[in-house]
Amino acid sequence: MSQIIEHTGKILTINGDTAKVLITQNSACSGCHAKSACTAADSAEKIIDAININNISLKAGDDVIIYGKRSVGLKAVLLAFVIPFLLILVSLFVLRAFIDNEAVSGTIALATLIPYYIILSLFRDKLKSDFQFYVKTSSDT
Repeated sequence: MSQIIEHTGKILTINGDTAKVLITQNSACSGCHAKSACTAADSAEKIIDAININNISLKAGDDVIIYGKRSVGLKAVLLAFVIPFLLILVSLFVLRAFIDNEAVSGTIALATLIPYYIILSLFRDKLKSDFQFYVKTSSDT
């Protein structure tokens, strides 16, 4: 399995060595022949900041490939989904042992996400440097 994640996109703007790249993120079933009859097929456009480390001559409108390490994607899933889920689950079980009202314990368990995301936002710059994407042209592959 490849250790690199790649997406094709189009450059919107360039600022120094950073390019804003528009990618279309499709669901796994968006290529299905029955997607017009299915509500599961969807796509979303996202803007990604990518670094031009190879000093490629780029301009707005160019088709490019952005890439990053697969481990970065796994770390993002861990921080965005796994840890918050475990935080809610553990706090819910602990709170249910002390509070009889399920609505109150559920609300408090959900509220534990507030400090978690505040802490993540405090480390935004560190996380931004960890989660880097890079840009290359299709001829560089």
